[in-house]
Amino acid sequence: MVDGRVKQWFCTLLVFLILLKTEGFFVDITYVQNAVAKGAVCLDGSPPAYHLDRGFGAGINNWLVHIEGGGWCNNVTTCLARKNTRLGSSKQMVKQLAFSGLLSNKAQFNPDFYNWNRVKVRYCDGSSFTGDVEAVNPATKLHFRGARVFLAVMEDLLAKGMKNAENAVLSGCSAGGLTSILHCDSFRALLPIGTKVKCFADAGFFINAKDVSGAQHIEAFYSEVVATHGSAKNLAQTCTSRLKPSLCFFPQYMAQQIRTPLFIVNAAYDSWQIKNILAPGVADPHGTWHSCKLDITQCSNGQLQIMQAFREEFLSAVSGLGPSLSRGLFINGCYAHCQTEMQETWLRSDSPVLNNKTIAKAVGDWFYDRSPFQKIDCPYPCDKTCHNRVFDPQENPMV
Repeated sequence: MVDGRVKQWFCTLLVFLILLKTEGFFVDITYVQNAVAKGAVCLDGSPPAYHLDRGFGAGINNWLVHIEGGGWCNNVTTCLARKNTRLGSSKQMVKQLAFSGLLSNKAQFNPDFYNWNRVKVRYCDGSSFTGDVEAVNPATKLHFRGARVFLAVMEDLLAKGMKNAENAVLSGCSAGGLTSILHCDSFRALLPIGTKVKCFADAGFFINAKDVSGAQHIEAFYSEVVATHGSAKNLAQTCTSRLKPSLCFFPQYMAQQIRTPLFIVNAAYDSWQIKNILAPGVADPHGTWHSCKLDITQCSNGQLQIMQAFREEFLSAVSGLGPSLSRGLFINGCYAHCQTEMQETWLRSDSPVLNNKTIAKAVGDWFYDRSPFQKIDCPYPCDKTCHNRVFDPQENPMV
């Protein structure tokens, strides 16, 4: 039995290494040590970090800065729980990170960005890089300095050549996708006037929807995030001048005012949003949504109807941004979350498509102004190209 398990483990490892060899590669970590003196630090006070793979050839002066995801912490308790993990401390981060999908350095896997300077910024503040509280409680030693971290990392990249960028993209996945929306215009402002700058959010369009019990769960949660991290002063003033700051953490209320071109990639049935906004555990005490959230094929007809209503609410929030020729949309009818970092969903022979275009092709065409792309998929289950997520119940016990 033990021999069998070892053999199975070895085979799994071998397959992973073969896939990595063909579709990904490892990139070393860089710590921004001089950020500590500016108070631009992770939750535990450690320096910020990122992984940079240098551009080459025609892409040597082009920069793709991609922000890591990882949710948020909304109070001292949840921030303490993150403090000694990779999401709160650069001391806990792996020294090398695999790059694939939109971070790939191979033309066949990433035709429009493979030879750019590609950066993955590590996420260790818990506020989508919006926090800035000067005081540090001596008991918890928590540092709420996300906005400072963002600026310190960008200054480090500017010094390493980004100040000469001809083309630049700020992108991110999940909480990092939200970061790319919230910081889109401020990123643009850091770069020379002549630089072509656009922003790209993958699974970052979190909506202000009620949960299945009728409660405003995510709105209350974001309100606590903004209060805990002192985020209000770093959110868009065009939004905070008319709405309470916590609402300006939601893209639907602030993204219409973004002047920099923005591309939104999102599943209409975003698996994180279904699990944590629509049907969080607190709204489902008897666990009737448990199986459905792990695998959409296990949802009842009643649950699917509720999810179809969520899709309509999501599409309404997106359309509420108003028409914009510079905006890109790739909203597929999949049960997924983050589709750009993995090769299988970014660009492969079996990748999701809309209008016969992969995400990689749609984003590339949009960035280079080859053709606009604003497509919204038909409702589940009509899209047969989807890579619907199936979650392991052992890895998601709280779902």
